[in-house]
Amino acid sequence: MSVTYESDPRVDAYIEALPGWQQEICREVRDLVHAADPDVVETIKRTRQPYFVLQGNICALLAAKDHVNVFLYDGAMVPDPDGIITGGHDNKTARTVAVQEGQRVNASALSAMFRQIIANNRAGGWRKLKAQP
Repeated sequence: MSVTYESDPRVDAYIEALPGWQQEICREVRDLVHAADPDVVETIKRTRQPYFVLQGNICALLAAKDHVNVFLYDGAMVPDPDGIITGGHDNKTARTVAVQEGQRVNASALSAMFRQIIANNRAGGWRKLKAQP
């Protein structure tokens, strides 16, 4: 996938400091979220964590010892027909997709979720959407 976007050097530094397999996962997720909408912006929040935003949070990356967490800021509203959500099922703000070493990112499922989160953000955000009757 070849996606052109403006990268944040702090996000570059975060990814470059990781083991090779985590770098690959983070770069793929980064490309997927930018491909979902050309207006996505990346930044650092919580001192060092990469976030991808567009009229609200879309997702964040957090590398752990044996996996990479992709936090989806969807208010548990976005369908998960492929069952890629691995944690946070009861979380009211974000759910997690954990990708282990040797696992492939489910690009089509994750891309669909990113597009839905972005659409929800453009419609006022999941909090507003949940409050509507």
